[in-house]
Amino acid sequence: MKARLNLLDHEAIKPMLKMEESIASSGLETSLIKLIKMRSSQINGCAFCLDMHSKEARKHGETEQRLYLLDAWRESPAYSERERAALAWTESLTLIAETHAPDSVYEELKRQFTEEEIVKLSMLIVTINGWNRLAIGFRSIHPVAPDSVAA
Repeated sequence: MKARLNLLDHEAIKPMLKMEESIASSGLETSLIKLIKMRSSQINGCAFCLDMHSKEARKHGETEQRLYLLDAWRESPAYSERERAALAWTESLTLIAETHAPDSVYEELKRQFTEEEIVKLSMLIVTINGWNRLAIGFRSIHPVAPDSVAA
């Protein structure tokens, strides 16, 4: 695989970078932000984002167990009710053509988050989905350790 271009070399990417700044200062828990970025990137199959966000999550204290179990969060007691509501909303918005954001998912979200937090969470989901589409579309390549290269 070969990268098509470097997004950061282009002026048009600046609004996305501003969105990232806004999310970082949104007041949402860092651990929640990292889980949402990971889950959306799993669904979208974005290797570049999975690599980056798993490393970031670990730096911020996320456990390997929770990262490994994230794809099966419904079957694991490792996530809080707040995280579960956010993960369900993440899946719902990331797969919007399939889910149409069901009322049941939104009602659970409202039990765990204020309206302001719901908007912030939704903007986070929109942003990571945008990054996933850009990284996949332009074939962004994550760093690979020499001992990880397939033979």
